[in-house]
Amino acid sequence: MAEQPTVVVVGANLAGGRAAETLRVAGFDGRLVLVGAEPDRPYERPPLSKEFLRGEMPDGKIYLQPLKYYAANRIELWLGTRATRLRPAEPVVELSDGRVLRFDGLLIATGATPRRLAVPGADLPGIAYLRTVRDAKRLRTVLRRRPRVVVVGAGFIGAEVAASARVLGCEVTIIEMLPVPLGRVLGEEVGRAYAALHTAHGVDLRTGETVAAFRGARRVEEVVTASGTALPCDVAVVGVGVVPEVGWLDGSGVAVGNGVLVDELCATSRPGVYAAGDVANWPHPLFGERLRVEHFDNAQEQGVAAAWRMLGERAPYAPVPYFWSDQYDATLQHVGHASPDDEVVFRGQPGGDAWAAFYLREGRLRAALGLNRPREVFGARRLIAAQVHPTREQLRDEQVDLRRLALRS
Repeated sequence: MAEQPTVVVVGANLAGGRAAETLRVAGFDGRLVLVGAEPDRPYERPPLSKEFLRGEMPDGKIYLQPLKYYAANRIELWLGTRATRLRPAEPVVELSDGRVLRFDGLLIATGATPRRLAVPGADLPGIAYLRTVRDAKRLRTVLRRRPRVVVVGAGFIGAEVAASARVLGCEVTIIEMLPVPLGRVLGEEVGRAYAALHTAHGVDLRTGETVAAFRGARRVEEVVTASGTALPCDVAVVGVGVVPEVGWLDGSGVAVGNGVLVDELCATSRPGVYAAGDVANWPHPLFGERLRVEHFDNAQEQGVAAAWRMLGERAPYAPVPYFWSDQYDATLQHVGHASPDDEVVFRGQPGGDAWAAFYLREGRLRAALGLNRPREVFGARRLIAAQVHPTREQLRDEQVDLRRLALRS
């Protein structure tokens, strides 16, 4: 009897977990191994900075599947072990515990790791990075005591942690190196509205500042900025971006560059090896450039897409990217791919309770962001997917239903 083929998924996270589920649903009947550096089975990360962090979600609800699901579907969970090397001339993955896995197909879903600050005092206890469920549990315990919190970085993770801490009654300061939060991604006017949301909820937002050092006797007691300001704190949360987890691929024959380089079918430069999720960098036909997207929706959808491509489907992976961020009583939603030099057209007043921003390049709609404006955001997503480009007047006009414009195309 011929030996059954083996598919190895490296990354027991959202992308890897959904890929493994899809392989079984799609009829793959061979050996299926899901390798994860964390000791936990696949779970959703977005709640870690929001309802899970605030203690509003039962711990078990965060997981994609109950533990018994994996045994029932013959998905082997190799957890708490890290892939350390992909052999260049053999279909073999080496693991941190000394074991090796031979494969017929490999999916790389190793995600990304938080970028660390390299300043004096950066190793003091009380400095937190939020990436894993265990990080969130530790920080949740601390926040229940209502400490003074300094958040370094006003990106989405930092902002969500700050919002959750304020909801829990903590005193919160945010340090952000840019003149306005997210200015490099969403533009200055949107960044100012984003900043106003936090200051209105009592956050002390310090922009144009960087961290020079952390100080404390036995644990962090203050954060010192480059301007010399000392900000007292009981805990510091650092959210200054992530780095794709690709070091283990050195010399493997898999091309990398701001992640793992894949084609429109999620395939890498090495035959039989695919990538999906935060680590994957792929050419997007709608935007004419490569994207690497670090958000829930893409991790889930690309994990599913990669599984189908591994089984022979040839349709290009080309969704309109989508993400959301819940902060206080506001929901920010974003679709498409914005650049800081795009023209921005507003519907509603930025800084108010509900508004939308549309990003145009040479008059063509490329992205939209809405604060409590789901109809406009999802209407814009349909327009971008259909490559329908409304006028500036239509985008500004509250009476124009963008969803209807998309349906007419």
